[in-house]
Amino acid sequence: MDSKTPQPSTAASSNRDRIDPEELLQGIYEWISIESPSHDAAAVNKMVDRVENDMRRLGGRIERRPGRDGFGDMLVVRTPWGGDGPGILVLSHLDTVHPIGFLKDTLPFKREGDVVYGPGIYDMKAGAYLGYNAFRHLVREGRTTPLPVTFAFVPDEEVGSNTTRDLIEKLAKNAKYVLVTEPARDGGKIVTSRKGVGRFILKTEGRPAHAGARHEDGHSAIREMAHQILAIEAMTDYARGITTSVGLIQGGTGVNVIPQFCQIEVDLRVPDPAVAEEMVAKILGLKAKNPEVKVIVEGGMNRPPYTKDEGITRLFEHARKVAAEIGFDLQDVKLTGGGSDGNFTAALGIPTLDGLGADGKGAHTDYEQIYFSSLEPRARLMIRMLETLE
Repeated sequence: MDSKTPQPSTAASSNRDRIDPEELLQGIYEWISIESPSHDAAAVNKMVDRVENDMRRLGGRIERRPGRDGFGDMLVVRTPWGGDGPGILVLSHLDTVHPIGFLKDTLPFKREGDVVYGPGIYDMKAGAYLGYNAFRHLVREGRTTPLPVTFAFVPDEEVGSNTTRDLIEKLAKNAKYVLVTEPARDGGKIVTSRKGVGRFILKTEGRPAHAGARHEDGHSAIREMAHQILAIEAMTDYARGITTSVGLIQGGTGVNVIPQFCQIEVDLRVPDPAVAEEMVAKILGLKAKNPEVKVIVEGGMNRPPYTKDEGITRLFEHARKVAAEIGFDLQDVKLTGGGSDGNFTAALGIPTLDGLGADGKGAHTDYEQIYFSSLEPRARLMIRMLETLE
């Protein structure tokens, strides 16, 4: 394989039961070549078009839900077998955090030994492709699964799934199991619990004035916000699994004007529902240090905590057994700070396994990568999970 682009698979049609990692990488390359940042609905829908066409050729029953609020469409594909009864939901997302042009200008696709680079390749187009590949493999082999399988491809996961959460939860309520193709962690570990995610917008409104001639008449919204930022950042408590982060800030109209307005956006991560309730109340209850400045806080939990319960434990043990039969020891991450759509399904009490995608590192960075050696075993794991869950 050349260092820039993968070569098409040469596997003979008579040998299709064999998992061909070169073929997998070719398909993943084609998917990441369609850049799909969350806020660009047209770009995301080009990716949805590609997946819809790929799935339609396999005989999948297609439902495409039009996007709203400026986001792309959601694609739902059901296997032609098994009817519509409770089955397996395979949950993936097609949006990435990387802007258009990132592939050309910052992170071109390339393979260096076992490492394969590309925007969105780890989070999570490789994983989404492994879900698609499992369906393709079954169709090629003329095999079905004990349970019907529904594949859901989400267009806005990276920004909270606000336009698709209702359908994700509806699909989950008709599932016995949920398999999420987010990337593997820490050397191939699967995810069985995630922190809950809160999002908040905090606004301050002061009194404008000339910064030189009438400085004493003003009350700075930015100065007040500085106090609020320090208070919010101080809420981080690593020992309790709580993190707070102010990620966006804007304010002011000119350097010579005492600023009337300022706004920040806050990220909260919490380990369980009780801590979530505590921290939401604390952030919503923030008060102004300067009584002449108004403080407004809006927001709440965006994703509920995903905790490892009895059902998830049983599903994980089943996955460990399947992995052992394939030839590797599957471990789980006890708790990860990143949220996913698996938070929604686990909170409903549906046994959910996350992190079924490719192994690698660098999600959301300019060195995002997967490990080529992980493709075949992860592909086999996904196929065998679909074939063995009842």
